[in-house]
Amino acid sequence: MSLVEQIETLVSPLCERLEVELVDVEYTGGVVRLTVDRPDGIGMDYIAPLTREVSRALDHADPITGTYTLEISSPGLERSLKKPEHFLRAVGSKITLKTQPGTEGDRRVTGELERADDQEISVLVEEGSRILNYGQILKARTVFDWSKSLSSDGQKNEASVGSSLHSGSRAGQ
Repeated sequence: MSLVEQIETLVSPLCERLEVELVDVEYTGGVVRLTVDRPDGIGMDYIAPLTREVSRALDHADPITGTYTLEISSPGLERSLKKPEHFLRAVGSKITLKTQPGTEGDRRVTGELERADDQEISVLVEEGSRILNYGQILKARTVFDWSKSLSSDGQKNEASVGSSLHSGSRAGQ
């Protein structure tokens, strides 16, 4: 089991108990990054207690050797799409993606996500529909339409890009 899978296994029950969805787990360059969300959005009132719980659990289980930094944040306005359920929630949204090398057609695709299931997606592009299975997608995210964030008087509305909390690092034992 990879380190990311170990962290996800350790953190998932904590998220469920605090009624928070674990959207993504990353470990890069000594940083453990958890992305969490709730249907009505997430703020510090959920992130702070989750950070304490996760930090305590990581200290107890000690899956990471050496020093690391824990970051817990919301997905923000432009959300990464990694799992089929992420794509399912984004149906009807504008997305952009990059395909794996060797995938037929343009490597960069931007359009409306028409359909998603547990095997593949369909993106409406100028030429028609582009169907890709998940194995062909290197990375994908939603695209926030800033023009829709203008108020009736043409002024930009305030847009929340999510909250984050950085926990200190600790040395491995």
